Amino acid sequence: MLVASPSGASAIMGKEFPSKFTHYGLRRKHNFRVWACEFPAFLPKEVENIKDQFARNLASRIDRLPVPLSLTKNHIMSSCVKPKTLSKTSPLVLLHGFDRSGSISSVWPFQDIDDIFFVSTVYHFLLLSSLLEWRYVLPLLEEAGLETWAFDILGWGFSDLENLPPCNVASKRDHLYQFWNSYIRRPVTLVGPSLGAAVAIDFVVNYPQAVNVDKLIFIDASVYAEGTGNLAKLPKLMAYAGIGRLHCLLPWWEDATVDFMISGGYNVSSYVQHVKQKALVIWGENDQIIDSKLSVRLQCELPNAIIRQVPDCGHIPHVEKPAAVSKLITDFVQVDGQVDIPAGLTCLKKV
Repeated sequence: MLVASPSGASAIMGKEFPSKFTHYGLRRKHNFRVWACEFPAFLPKEVENIKDQFARNLASRIDRLPVPLSLTKNHIMSSCVKPKTLSKTSPLVLLHGFDRSGSISSVWPFQDIDDIFFVSTVYHFLLLSSLLEWRYVLPLLEEAGLETWAFDILGWGFSDLENLPPCNVASKRDHLYQFWNSYIRRPVTLVGPSLGAAVAIDFVVNYPQAVNVDKLIFIDASVYAEGTGNLAKLPKLMAYAGIGRLHCLLPWWEDATVDFMISGGYNVSSYVQHVKQKALVIWGENDQIIDSKLSVRLQCELPNAIIRQVPDCGHIPHVEKPAAVSKLITDFVQVDGQVDIPAGLTCLKKV
């Protein structure tokens, strides 16, 4: 439970709230003085070391919900952040990427040593490959009145995987469907950054009738890579050796990620032309991870898509430029986006 009052964040940060965050559009009205903060017991204890107040706020809201897996007949206690309120627009379901680079400096706009040290401290504790990627944008979407779920893809994030299921593409797809079917059950807008875009495309193409996905939003999408490449051919021992760069301390993280790597990963480039939903393609102007030409290719191959570029921004616009990204998302989903709310979902009005 987070009990907070508006003020500066110096009590938490140990110094003035960095001006770099106002560059992101996170103004003083988002700062809090925290009087008490309890994180869910299932999070690694290192979450207490996070200095980023937005990450702390979101981490305090993480819940685990039981989700059945049809492929294994097991239930997974699946990590997510539930919406604070319902809205008449299609709910947003925020997916996340997969941090394969292992290098903060390769995707972060700050160059001086102090900035890199600060960001590395924040990122070291599980902020990538999980729903915590959305720590800056999710509050802005909620302020705009949008019903917003953040969801950890099977094998990554904070779900309980002690009894580890397969973490291949089919299992990830089934997990997402079962989550939607258990807790949302109405048209949604899927938001997929980086590899999350491939997750979204794989999902809508393989469940064209079962799930009513209203719209799609892709952020610096990684959809033209061929699976996990040569990583799929690595012996397990060698695959484990490369996992140290991933920012997750849960005991099953390595097993789940290796299982995904050797399974072959996502191959969705041939699916793109079969996506029927309206789509928004968001791209960071200075993305050094994925060639910007691929954003144009994606927009051209999608049957019904628009593209918007975020200036002075790298591979993770939802972290680097949250105000710009939240506005693009809000404007896109609020056009002809009203739907009826099933009566059975009123229990989610309060979290």
